[in-house]
Amino acid sequence: MDSQKEALQRIITTLANKNEELHNFMETLSHSLAGVQVNCPQAVSDLEEEFDRLFTILVEMKESMINTIKQEGAKKTQELQHQLTQSGGALKSAVELLEFANNALDIKDEDEVTMAPAFRLTMKPKATDNMDHLMVDFNQERQLLQNLKFLPVPRAPEMEVGDCLVLDNTVSLAWKMPVEDSKIDHYILEYRKTDHEGLPRIKDERCWEVVDNIKTTEYSLSGLKFDSKFMNFRVRACNKAAAGEYSDPVTLETRAFNFGFDSSSSHLNLKVEDRSVEWDPQGGKGLESKVKGKENKGSAHLTNLKNMSSGTPSPKRTSTTRSPAIRGGRDRFTGESYTVLGDTSMDCGQHYWEVKALKDCKSYSVGVSYRNLGKFDQLGKTNTTWCIHINNWLQPSFAAKHNNKAKSLDGTAPGRIGVFCDLDSGQLSFYNAETKQLIHTFKAKFSQPVVPAFMVWCGGLSLSTGMQVPSAVKSFQKTENGLGGSNSSLNSMAQ
Repeated sequence: MDSQKEALQRIITTLANKNEELHNFMETLSHSLAGVQVNCPQAVSDLEEEFDRLFTILVEMKESMINTIKQEGAKKTQELQHQLTQSGGALKSAVELLEFANNALDIKDEDEVTMAPAFRLTMKPKATDNMDHLMVDFNQERQLLQNLKFLPVPRAPEMEVGDCLVLDNTVSLAWKMPVEDSKIDHYILEYRKTDHEGLPRIKDERCWEVVDNIKTTEYSLSGLKFDSKFMNFRVRACNKAAAGEYSDPVTLETRAFNFGFDSSSSHLNLKVEDRSVEWDPQGGKGLESKVKGKENKGSAHLTNLKNMSSGTPSPKRTSTTRSPAIRGGRDRFTGESYTVLGDTSMDCGQHYWEVKALKDCKSYSVGVSYRNLGKFDQLGKTNTTWCIHINNWLQPSFAAKHNNKAKSLDGTAPGRIGVFCDLDSGQLSFYNAETKQLIHTFKAKFSQPVVPAFMVWCGGLSLSTGMQVPSAVKSFQKTENGLGGSNSSLNSMAQ
């Protein structure tokens, strides 16, 4: 009996101690819970202060870390709440067991006394109120940001004017940096056509065109049509973050011979567009007789008839777009003279253009003429016209013609013909436009301005202008020492 009481007394003492431990533990959990509830918002507040200093740079990171803190706080709160609930249940069991023990001192069977859940409950909190592991220190980052400087903007490149070249409708440009800059990633080139020499004008009619992502300090623009007297060029350097200032602009001369078809001169059976002419057997029917009957009744009425028959308005030409004089008005070609002239005359200098026969063109001529060519006259049959004639109909022929004389030419006619007219030296040469091989050269002392001239029958021609004299043609002309005997019969002293 005494032994049982001693055993129960030990149990009571142990339960009392456990009860005190549970009270202490519950106070610890409550304190930790309160600490979590206080420290979690404080941590968020402190974190917000740090992020406010960094502002937008760390906004996304801020939200992520706030969520982490809240998740950690919720996790600790859940664990502590769970332990607190378990401890409350254990305490209740311990009290009941203590009461039972006090009432069971006389129980003889010790096996009826069982261990309370309190003895199976751990006395170590599963979570603490410490949130320091979720704090951040931006001192190092703040120092880095305070020392942050703007990335140096590249300096303006310098154009190497001496290395810039205009040749064969290609502009080759070169530039350099005033100082070495390893951070340059690429260059941007801008160019603009203009008729004004010197520095670019801010209010120029044409817009700048852009070539981006140039990796070297040189670039070539090829296949250009030179339909302006000059072109402006400027370049700027770019690093990964910014583009620098433009270089001082460079203006290069890009003069070339530009002209179109003079639709007011064309035969009524020719359909003339900006850069092409085609034979139209139905063209002008019903109008030709009216033109013949009223061609002398006033220029205004005749002009209206011409506009009606041409189908398209004459290309607009202004004296500011080219140096040669614009050709004056004249009668239309008629009869079997399926001819159209160019709208711009040449009185000096060197000029070059190219003509391509459209598919299945049966007969055509390409050359030059004086402006006063009669409306019934055909190219090559007068002493005021020089041309090469290609006939693919019935009896094919390829010949040079002037003053009603024909010189058969070797080989076959190329698909594209280049025409070179040097009025200063009195030469008219025809080339294979693809190979730049000479086809034929006329020698003539032109006493009047000449205009490009074309004849088309059953087919069409396309025209390419705005072209420099090709370097291959220039080189050949420099080495040319007069015409051979095969061409002498067609040389002339033009009057």
